[in-house]
Amino acid sequence: MSTTTHLPGGAWTLGDRPVTRFGYGAMQLAGPGVLGPPADRAGALATLRAAIDLGITHIDTADAYGPEITNRLIREALFPYPGELVIATKVGALRDEHGGWPPAREPEQLRRAVHANLDHLGLDVLDVVYLRLGDAQGPRPGSLARAFETLAELQQQGLIRHLSVSNATAEQVAEAQAIAPIVAVQNLYNLAHRGDDELIDTLAGRGIAYVPFFPLGGFSPLQSGALDAVAARHGATPRAVALAWLLQRSGNVLLIPGTASARHLRENAEGARLTLTERDLAELDVENGQSAPLTR
Repeated sequence: MSTTTHLPGGAWTLGDRPVTRFGYGAMQLAGPGVLGPPADRAGALATLRAAIDLGITHIDTADAYGPEITNRLIREALFPYPGELVIATKVGALRDEHGGWPPAREPEQLRRAVHANLDHLGLDVLDVVYLRLGDAQGPRPGSLARAFETLAELQQQGLIRHLSVSNATAEQVAEAQAIAPIVAVQNLYNLAHRGDDELIDTLAGRGIAYVPFFPLGGFSPLQSGALDAVAARHGATPRAVALAWLLQRSGNVLLIPGTASARHLRENAEGARLTLTERDLAELDVENGQSAPLTR
């Protein structure tokens, strides 16, 4: 299976592993509200297998999705895993009976979470583990040292290959790097939410990946007159333009658009092949609050 050629964006080295820049986010495989089993279990398994058939080598998940549902589906669909596949997971949050995401960043909670991910995915070592910070409203200031030091200890024990942070401020990214090397940052970022522009460029210079979650706006899809206009000019969908824009934003951006449909997954991969022109980029920048096109 190729990791570089037939998917849009080519490859990026995540730690010591090459991964396709076009990856797959598994959150939507769980039921409504990311709780419970999928309505179409066979379809969920087929979507995961379609990701491998496309050549995707980067799957993003978390044991909190379901909870446990998504990781168990990944294991059922793909185990034994292809040697090229990198599975990234997250710890630091649980699910409650109201569908909330209460934090779970105490050392013992993190240890239990790492072992649960290992068990449910059927792995002896986790490729990439993100420490999820903040809350459902976004990053929150504060030290991550105690939690991140716990994950660094588990890494030293051989249970984790690479560490990363999610939903983090730039200050927390710097604090994590001072404790142990990180290979990726996963934050909210898309065409209409560009608060991490400076961080993306800083990480690119350090060889660290940036993985935008909700690349298409999440539960509130992106709405933009410029997006529609650019899409119409290319005979493409707004979704395709939004994904292509992210791939062209910076070479360290790794996409993990989520879907529970194998057909939508293939459409996303095909759409992301679109090459946007300088005119396209300028129009999208101006409508979304940029005074001049971003450096690409």
